[in-house]
Amino acid sequence: MRPLRTFNVLPALPDVLKPLEQLAYNLRWSWDHEAVDLFRRMEPTLWEETYHNPVLMLGRVKQKRLAQLASEDGYLAQVERVVTRHQSYNKEKNSWFDKEINNPDFRVAYFSAEFGLTECLPIYSGGLGILAGDHLKSASNLGVPLTGVGLLYQQGYFRQYLNEDGWQQERYPENDFYTLPLQPIKSEDGSDVSITVEYPDGPVVARLWRVHVGKIQLILMDTNIPENTRAIDRDITDQLYGGDMETRIRQEVLLGIGGVRALEAIGWRPSVCHINEGHSAFLALERIRMFMNEGGLTFEEAKEAVAASTVFTTHTPVPAGNEVFSIELIDKYLSWMRHKLGLSRDNFLGLGRQDSTNSKETFSMTVLALRLSHSVNGVSRLHGAVSRDMWRGVWPGLPVDEVPITSITNGIHTRSWISHDLAGLYDRYLGPRWREVPADETIWDRVKDIPAEELWRTHERRRERLVAFARRRLKKQLISRGATASEIAMADEVLNPEALTIGFARRFATYKRGTLILHDLQRIERLLLNADRPIQFIFAGKAHPADNPGKDIIRQIVRFARGEGIRSHIVFIEDYDMVLARYLVQGVDIWLNTPRRPMEASGTSGMKATANGALNLSVLDGWWVEAYEADPLVGWAIGHGEEYSADQSAYQDAVEAEALYTILEEEVVPLFYARGRDDLPRGWIERMKRAMRICCPLFSTNRMVKEYTSNAYIPSHLLGKELLDSEAAAAKRLAAWRARIEAHWPRVAVRAVDAETRKDLTVGTELNVRAAIALGGLNPEEVLAEVYYGPVNAAGQIDRSLTQPMKCAGSLGSDGTYEYVGTVPCQESGRHGFAVRLVPHHEHLQRRHATGLIHWADV
Repeated sequence: MRPLRTFNVLPALPDVLKPLEQLAYNLRWSWDHEAVDLFRRMEPTLWEETYHNPVLMLGRVKQKRLAQLASEDGYLAQVERVVTRHQSYNKEKNSWFDKEINNPDFRVAYFSAEFGLTECLPIYSGGLGILAGDHLKSASNLGVPLTGVGLLYQQGYFRQYLNEDGWQQERYPENDFYTLPLQPIKSEDGSDVSITVEYPDGPVVARLWRVHVGKIQLILMDTNIPENTRAIDRDITDQLYGGDMETRIRQEVLLGIGGVRALEAIGWRPSVCHINEGHSAFLALERIRMFMNEGGLTFEEAKEAVAASTVFTTHTPVPAGNEVFSIELIDKYLSWMRHKLGLSRDNFLGLGRQDSTNSKETFSMTVLALRLSHSVNGVSRLHGAVSRDMWRGVWPGLPVDEVPITSITNGIHTRSWISHDLAGLYDRYLGPRWREVPADETIWDRVKDIPAEELWRTHERRRERLVAFARRRLKKQLISRGATASEIAMADEVLNPEALTIGFARRFATYKRGTLILHDLQRIERLLLNADRPIQFIFAGKAHPADNPGKDIIRQIVRFARGEGIRSHIVFIEDYDMVLARYLVQGVDIWLNTPRRPMEASGTSGMKATANGALNLSVLDGWWVEAYEADPLVGWAIGHGEEYSADQSAYQDAVEAEALYTILEEEVVPLFYARGRDDLPRGWIERMKRAMRICCPLFSTNRMVKEYTSNAYIPSHLLGKELLDSEAAAAKRLAAWRARIEAHWPRVAVRAVDAETRKDLTVGTELNVRAAIALGGLNPEEVLAEVYYGPVNAAGQIDRSLTQPMKCAGSLGSDGTYEYVGTVPCQESGRHGFAVRLVPHHEHLQRRHATGLIHWADV
């Protein structure tokens, strides 16, 4: 029965406790240990039952308990202390952004399909969402004027449980938005603020919600509202990454196009939009449409302004992992947008194709984002290189190392992941500034001053809590599965709180090789069952509901863990989430990671573990390449960065499993159990300190957001503003120039190249190069001629290339041919080569290869 009317019921708090409600609705509490303690202290059992949700908890605490708390001086003093700190934080005007940049016109909108901010707001699935949540938290800490944009999922990502055979099952509990730390956005008359987006079967309305994340906001869209009478419309925001491809495109239309409209609806127009993975790339089309409508611009003019002010981060180094839609779906859902933009069908579809003229190619959201963003980056140095190779087809003829994709390595929001115990230790020996400036290397250098005894005892307490937590969760899993009484009783005895504990927790995709450690069962059993130096594993993670091979990996681990004598040494904990992740990264000794290089874009769980004193044992992929290169004593590397072809996968597994076992047997286990008379593993502790000292400042979202702001946001803001000023005069000039270049470029050619290469040159001299270049009606300042040179490798290719611009020395006649001159410096001996190339040039091109046009001399 549907209700005739609905109404909201709010907690009835005593006046002295009313500030707790304000605190509950701002997620800053999630990275303030004392604030968390404040809510836990109200009623510890209820805090766990409400999944660490202070809003729900405040509505469930008995009035008698509230009255007790209102009369406890100690509790009230803690409330006042936490609330005062919270208010002071929100009012602070002396942030990094205020001091270093302080641009009142600068605003960033950060679009992401998921945000992992805290466990009680389940609109995330894994690493992408956790990174997005940490990005928002650090933006708040740094004072960057940023607003997040996403979807509010009725069910979110699935909850995991395993059947008797160890096969993953999924359930989808409903979220009650009115008991979560978010609020509907209201207009002045008290009505809900909403937006409308065009769909082929009619308009869809989305209600807007706001989440306060410290000093910034996250805007979420919700279509499960009465205004949408069709179930297909209400279900758009049902599940994260659920449904078929039609569901996905409906979600991504809402995220991108609806997201831009949501910001307009609340009166917050960004100067820069950040596309976090390709899911929201349709936002660029909506911004182009807006600029065309408001400024009377053509599509090409508006595209220049939008691309200049758009930042795109790609996260997926696996081609199949990048979202693509069939042409039929694009026609169905975006034909109205194509007509608004005034584009032909072929030109519109070409925006999402690597080869814009290939009618058989599907529509890629990554390609759309690449074409409509001037600032593009991967999420680690290695991933940047992989991305340049993956997407080189968007810039045909360009050497792969010059493909305009850079990298900004991921990080973590340190305060969200550090254990309470370790935070206290840091406060004592590093000083309180580690919380505010976690990327300051001089602060982390003081880790050397932490006494070995204190660091080890703190770490041991966290391992003990992890083991206790694992036992509780395992027992709960067994009861839920209907296990026997004896099996349930055995859960109290699994794991050893003093044994070397290895964690492996992540999404279970086949390339992550969750079963690599089981490659040689006899060998791993010897390690597990060594009475004097035992090791133990805690596994956790989810496979996508449609990924049966991933589910089978989980099943293999679970079945092995049930073996006689093994079950007390290996556990698989169901339903990996932020709560479980926190216990794991704060309690394990080793964080294990075994992806097939280079298929891990970055990874951040190992960063969280290191910040808590764990050591990484990982394949050299993603972020770990940079950490290990910074100092190989911060952990252990499996292999030496080798890459294997697909048909060598079995051989690769054998080689890297052997390396993994050898490292465990000969290095990890002996070092952990090498104890002195004081029972301290001093060699291990020194490695812990080294890893914390090197990695904590380097892999921080504080550093990461500063890099995004300085290297991507600010340049994009300035270029976008420059193009739009004076009624978009610069954008109009740039669009006209691009049209002129594209029209004349087919006639641009290098007629002749002359250089004295028949005689040997000596180091320190120069090779003079002359070229006769036909500009095809273009002016010399519109074409950049370059000498492209470097050593020649065994394959006859220029290696370690460099470029030198050539100067126009004057006209060679009336046919538009000019002489260009340049030099090749001879800086080292050996076989070298050069080529001459031409690229378009304009002062407003943020990326010099943005046009995708290039001409190489073949004479």
